[in-house]
Amino acid sequence: MGVTFGPFLTINSVCAKVLVMTKSPTGREPAALEPVRDPVRASILFTPLRLEILDRARRRPCSATEIARELALPRQRVGYHVRELAGGGFLRKAGRVRRRNFYEQRYRASARSYLVAPEVLGPVAAGKVEPEDRASAGYLLYQSARLQTELVRSMEQAGAAGKRLATLTLDADLRFASAAQRDRFTRELRDAVARVIADHTSPSVLDDGSPGMGRPYRLVLGCYPVPEAGAGTEETRS
Repeated sequence: MGVTFGPFLTINSVCAKVLVMTKSPTGREPAALEPVRDPVRASILFTPLRLEILDRARRRPCSATEIARELALPRQRVGYHVRELAGGGFLRKAGRVRRRNFYEQRYRASARSYLVAPEVLGPVAAGKVEPEDRASAGYLLYQSARLQTELVRSMEQAGAAGKRLATLTLDADLRFASAAQRDRFTRELRDAVARVIADHTSPSVLDDGSPGMGRPYRLVLGCYPVPEAGAGTEETRS
C-alpha cells in the first residue's frame, strides 16, 4: 500500500465528528444544505437580487410584495425573480396571507444554504484533470472539487435509498511558528495516517488488481494558510 503526500499536505485534526446530511422528514422545513448539480438550475441563482430574495426566504416565509417593500423595489420586478426561483425549485409555497380583497402567496427557501457542485462547469470543472504537482495548492483544490462532486452524488444516492450517509470531518485551527515545525508536523502526521490506514482498513485494491472487500471510502487530508480578512465587495442588484 502506498500513501502519497506532498510536503505541505497536512490535516487539521483536533476534533472528529460524524456528520449526517439528510433532508427534513416532513419536507416542510428547509434542508440544512442543498447541492445544485444541474447547470440550468444553477444559472437561476447567478443574479444578486435573486440571492437576496433567497436569503430572506430562508429566514422566514415571505411574499414578493413583502420582499419588494423591504428592498424598496417595484413589486413586479421582485415578483418576476420570485417566480424564476420557484420554477427552479429554490422557493416552495408556504401558505398565503390576505391583503385586503386578495391573497398573497408566501414562499420559503428550499434550504438554509446551497452548494453549486463543481460539475456544473461540465468538462472544464475542477476535479476533472489531476494537476501534476501534488505539492501545489492547485492539487488541494482538485481534491476538494472531487470531494464535493463525489459527496453530492453519494448524498443523492443515500437519499434515494432512504439511508443515512455517515461522513467523517476533521477540523482544527492551528499555527506554525516556522517551516521546520510545519515539516515535522507533516512527516509525523503522514506516518500516523499511513499506520492507521494499514491497521484499520481493508485493502482498496487486491494484488490481482481487483477491488478489495467492503464499501469504498475516500480520505482527503488538507491544510492551507488561512487568508487574511478583507473587506467585501458590493454587488449591484439586477
